[in-house]
Amino acid sequence: MTADTKNYSYLSGFGNQHASEALQGALPVGQNTPQKVPYGLYAEQLSGTAFTAPRAENQRSWLYRIKPSVCHTPFQQTPSPNLVRSFATGRADSECESTPNQLRWSPFPLPTHGGVDFVHGMHTLAGAGQPSVRNGLAIHVYLANQDMHASAFYSSDGEFLIVPQQGRLDIQTEFGHLMVEPNEICVIPRGVRYAVRLPDGPSRGYILEVFDRHFELPELGPIGANGLANARDFLYPTAAYEDKDDLEYTIINKYQGQLFSIHQPHCPFDVVAWHGNFAPYKYDLRRFCTVNAVSFDHLDPSIFTVLTARSSTPGVAIADFVIFPPRWMVAENTFRPPYYHRNCMSEFMGLISGVYDAKAEGFLPGGASLHSTMSAHGPDAATFAKASTEDLKPFKLRPDGLAFMFETSLMLSLTKWALQKDQPGGKMLQANYYECWGGLKKYFDPKNRDGRWGEESKAEQAGKK
Repeated sequence: MTADTKNYSYLSGFGNQHASEALQGALPVGQNTPQKVPYGLYAEQLSGTAFTAPRAENQRSWLYRIKPSVCHTPFQQTPSPNLVRSFATGRADSECESTPNQLRWSPFPLPTHGGVDFVHGMHTLAGAGQPSVRNGLAIHVYLANQDMHASAFYSSDGEFLIVPQQGRLDIQTEFGHLMVEPNEICVIPRGVRYAVRLPDGPSRGYILEVFDRHFELPELGPIGANGLANARDFLYPTAAYEDKDDLEYTIINKYQGQLFSIHQPHCPFDVVAWHGNFAPYKYDLRRFCTVNAVSFDHLDPSIFTVLTARSSTPGVAIADFVIFPPRWMVAENTFRPPYYHRNCMSEFMGLISGVYDAKAEGFLPGGASLHSTMSAHGPDAATFAKASTEDLKPFKLRPDGLAFMFETSLMLSLTKWALQKDQPGGKMLQANYYECWGGLKKYFDPKNRDGRWGEESKAEQAGKK
């Protein structure tokens, strides 16, 4: 017997205690582990926090499945050349390197031959800390052209926030199905098993993995109750099970940066019912309620935070997921693009579509940039000149585009793969990125107290239009 495996129905509400059953009456009433579970199912708890975590932070779900997850062969190590075990640097055997240089990557090349699925198409770019001590994060990209078949994946290291850039992801999880398209994100908690299929063919995207805590909604403070991402717009899958025992399934586990596999003769997606608050979910970024400057100045990017993973220091995040969505630009008498700055955070940016308002060229959809702790960055020369002279009329910024940022208080190390300038199928690291600021001119004039731009400079800019 097989349930409808393409039932993309959802439960709404961020972090709620949800309950879902694919067969009526499959959820036990009144207790989680009755002596006899309905329909002859097994009860299995999936814990995302310590049993004794405070009630407001405690995360766990009960799964009622055809066979328990413990029925499998022993773990065997699997080659994982695209992932790293440690972000430590300075040793002869280090897998990563440190650099404070501003970095930018061209669109990461998709595989052009052979079958590469989501798991084997993951490449670690950067990270900090160690999953073994539950501290830090990793940034990956996925470059895939093949469905996962008779297999599933889960990470013991951390929680995955997945940002598709090209192609939808049809994700089958233990809790049910998620269809995630560009302009949406999904979060897969630590330990949840899932398989990824590619209905649109070759696919590319970004992954932020946090080793400590979980993603949550940021505090709103003076913004009030209704800004940014609203809890009701987060969607959780409803139960959908498969009762198959005619195939051998491979389960791949990411454990301390390495891959291990097990085999089992039954489908891992055999959960008939579940309840709890530890489950995968998705969110449509187009539902984000943007807060923006309406008088003057450029507000801090924290106002664009969708999800955050808190550190133990109040107001400081292990990681923030920030988006720069379409919005009206109306601020008067001000420099509208992002200002030049040096930051105590590390900023990894990606582009899903369109263009980014701080760069005139070179930052492309499917690519990325990294500005590390205290490394200066800001608009390129062309953007600075245009923004300093244009008539500040209201306009819709990036109506068909979307940029995002993984921001972290940690100092990131780069993998050797990330620092390679060429890859099969295309170029990656842009060696001349620093040149985008080389054209910035000296406009200082002690006789011109009223502003940076004299009549000669304005005429020069007018001639370039």
